[in-house]
Parts: sequence; structure tokens; C-alpha cells
Amino acid sequence: MRGAVAGIAGVAVMTLGEKLEQAVTGRPDSYVPARTLTALGTGRRLPGSARPPVRNHLMHWGTGAAVGALRGIWAASGLRGVRASAWHASVRLATDQTLENATGVGAPPWTWSRRDRVVDVAHKVVYSLVTGAVADRLVPLAPDRLPDGTAAGPRRR
Repeated sequence: MRGAVAGIAGVAVMTLGEKLEQAVTGRPDSYVPARTLTALGTGRRLPGSARPPVRNHLMHWGTGAAVGALRGIWAASGLRGVRASAWHASVRLATDQTLENATGVGAPPWTWSRRDRVVDVAHKVVYSLVTGAVADRLVPLAPDRLPDGTAAGPRRR
């Protein structure tokens, strides 16, 4: 649960960053999360013109909480700090791309404009850095772990 809370904090900061970036760049809101959730839940695809805000928020915040829970597990097992958060960013990106492309809602990132790739990666990195910082603070290290993340006690072969 603490990892999910960290994920929610990461989504909050990421969303604020997205809104600031959109104010500067003029980029419109994306409803790909809502379309993905609809395809996952019903098997049908919404038209590109559909703009269901409730589903958008459910997917946006729900994915952030779920992937944040994973970061919480990592923190408990000793995978902490900026390095773990960098790895976590790749998991967040892979999660989004897997769901969006498996449902036929998204397009592979190599088909996007360079600007769209940079923007998406930057926002996901912000999410993961904030999620990681909060998880590392909220989630205690598991009792069988040393501060460096290695297992306490004798090693098994």
C-alpha cells in the first residue's frame, strides 16, 4: 500500500508537470489512457474523438498506483535510490506501451515525433523519481535486508 501511495504522489507531480508543459507547448490533453482502459474492460475501442475524463483519470491514477506498488516492493527489498528509480521509469514506460499497443489504442514509440517521445519519457522519469523518493521514505527495508540491499545472514548457494 505504501508503494501505491508513493505512486499516487508520483502521478500528482507528473500531472502538474504535464499541465505546466502543456501551457508552454500548447499540447492538448491525451485521452489514450481512457481509450486503453475501455479496450481492456470491454474489448471495444472508442473513437479517437472520445474524451471520457473519468476513465482517463481512473487509468492515469490507477496505473500510477499499481506501478508504484511495484516500486514499494523494490524499496522493501533494497532496490532504492535514483538508480532504482531510473529502472522503474523503464517499467512505467513499458507498462503503458504494452497496454496501449496490445489493445490497439496506441502506436509504437518509434512512430511518434521526437518531441512526443521526449515529452513522454520526461514525464515518466519525473513520475518514477518522485515515486521512488516517496517509496524509499515510506517503505521500511525488509527485515532480511541490510542497508545496502543485500540479504542479511549467510548466503545460500
